[in-house]
Amino acid sequence: MSVRKVLLATDAVGGVWTYSVELARGLRELGTETVLAAMGPSPGDRQLADADGIRVIDTGLPLDWLAEQPDAIRRAGCALAELADRESADVVQLCSAAHAAVVEFGRPVVAVQHSCLASWWQSVRGGPLPHDFAWRRDLVECGLNCASAIVAPTAAFAAQTARSYELCRPLYVVHNGRQPLALSKRSHRDFVLTVGRLWDEGKNLRTLDEAAALLDVRVEAIGPAEGPNGTRVEFENLHTPGSLHPAAIAERLAARPIFASAALYEPFGLSALEAAQAGCALVLSDIATLRELWDGAALFVPARDARGFAEAITKLLNECELRDQLGRAAQLRALRYTPAAMAQRMSQIYDPVALAAPPARERIAAAGAA
Repeated sequence: MSVRKVLLATDAVGGVWTYSVELARGLRELGTETVLAAMGPSPGDRQLADADGIRVIDTGLPLDWLAEQPDAIRRAGCALAELADRESADVVQLCSAAHAAVVEFGRPVVAVQHSCLASWWQSVRGGPLPHDFAWRRDLVECGLNCASAIVAPTAAFAAQTARSYELCRPLYVVHNGRQPLALSKRSHRDFVLTVGRLWDEGKNLRTLDEAAALLDVRVEAIGPAEGPNGTRVEFENLHTPGSLHPAAIAERLAARPIFASAALYEPFGLSALEAAQAGCALVLSDIATLRELWDGAALFVPARDARGFAEAITKLLNECELRDQLGRAAQLRALRYTPAAMAQRMSQIYDPVALAAPPARERIAAAGAA
């Protein structure tokens, strides 16, 4: 069976939206229609414009990490199942497996592990999960085991997912893909750029803020400083213009700054990919996922080592040939991570699960009682 229509549950909070739009475009080239079911905070005008030509349904349903009670997640899962029926979707792709817990979708479900609270906690805080995270983890585990297939964006994150949950099936690895931003021709400029959810502790902007105090160049951090969960951050040394239009980000990338990320937790990292596509030299935290993607095409620094980041950045500022060499290496590596390759691989996962019988719906008692 060739899958003709996918209902793709997504969110507009971070990179999942970009991933979803790129995947929908890639699948369209393969003859598969994608309907985006936006969950959580509504997509903004910029995001909807980016999805031009792709059907978007703003569901208003809660994301698992913003829902206050387990019942809200279960009700959202039921609503997604009803939407899949109305849309006659062949396959449902979820951005959170929790919505597949204790819900009969009546069609194959592909759960894509973009991230999760359990693995975030392990990477950022460590130790036992707090109660508010524990019941969410149980729902995710239940949903993963009820899915027909599980996908992770890197092998390293697939391994971390397997350590975080008791799973009854292996994970597929499908690297994310991104169409390069349209860049104007500009000369090199000496500044440092990072892009992402500044409010997310997992992005570890505190380390870059400390590193910025040791540098003689501007360090610019683009992205929201306040999250939908009420978290808000401020920095002493970073220049923070807020969330910018992709054209404004492209303008900065065209100058080929040094791109830095000190992330403690980064299952893939689309902003690093965008910078690499622009030919920027990368200075990245030495975590397994980023090593997998960029080893040999970036400088790596221990994630919490502010002085190490400052020294690596200073080295590139002083050694233009090395900076150019790393920029070219990153640009070449980025050619692996395309929307076409991502869509082709996902299509190869959809088709066999659409033919197979749905998995036995074995429930985890803890998830049912959460």
